[in-house]
Amino acid sequence: MKELIQRRLKLKAKLQKRKRVFGTWTSFGHPSITEIFCRTGCDFIGIDVEHSTISQEQSQRIIAAAQAGGAVCLPRLASHNMEMTKRLLDSGADGLIVPMIDTANQIERVIKWCKYSPQGTRSFGVARAHGYGFDFDEYVKAWNKSSILIAQIESITAVENIKEIFSYEEVDAVMIGPYDLSASLAIPGQLEHSRVRTLCRHVTETCRKLGKSCGIHNIEPDGSSIRRNFSDGYTFVVLASDSLVLWKWSEVMKRHITQTKGR
Repeated sequence: MKELIQRRLKLKAKLQKRKRVFGTWTSFGHPSITEIFCRTGCDFIGIDVEHSTISQEQSQRIIAAAQAGGAVCLPRLASHNMEMTKRLLDSGADGLIVPMIDTANQIERVIKWCKYSPQGTRSFGVARAHGYGFDFDEYVKAWNKSSILIAQIESITAVENIKEIFSYEEVDAVMIGPYDLSASLAIPGQLEHSRVRTLCRHVTETCRKLGKSCGIHNIEPDGSSIRRNFSDGYTFVVLASDSLVLWKWSEVMKRHITQTKGR
């Protein structure tokens, strides 16, 4: 338990100091993928519960694989849901990534679900997170200070309310969702559009002024695009995902197969 707590605190400190952080992303339920990703030396593994079929049971196995591999594990909720929040945290998640945070009231509610009293209203149980009881006191004592909370900024409203969202010290960082942000501007998928980039710059600049971390999901990471992410003001980068890697690999294989069949 001490090692898990120290790992959380280390990542939390890196976010607070705006140091460079790398995450990887899994959308498939098999823990072997997470074990492979952990070998990269990434700081955290994100579980995409929001846009996948990953179940509660699969999430717990992925969390266990990530922690065994030396990485912090941060599932992304499917929605603002107290039951899902409680079950993922009791499964041992080191914190959460929360999608579609638009207002201060929304993040305040999530904070209450995540934190124990007196900061929140998270209920007490005995589960994997607590070492099935063996580490209960140590876990509960350290949780409020060591747990990690990242809010996703994915709409015009969220950008407008970024300062209010960050008024809660429990928010360790934000992560921009550029696709949904573009959709909120009625230009879905136009990630390089000047309006999208202007809003992203507003968030990164606000984070810089407030001394907060800001992240982005790099869909096709390479040296050049990662350098651009950091030069654009982001302090952490999530590198592709298992599904994206397979998609891009399959596109190349499809081209080879089509060209070979055409001979």
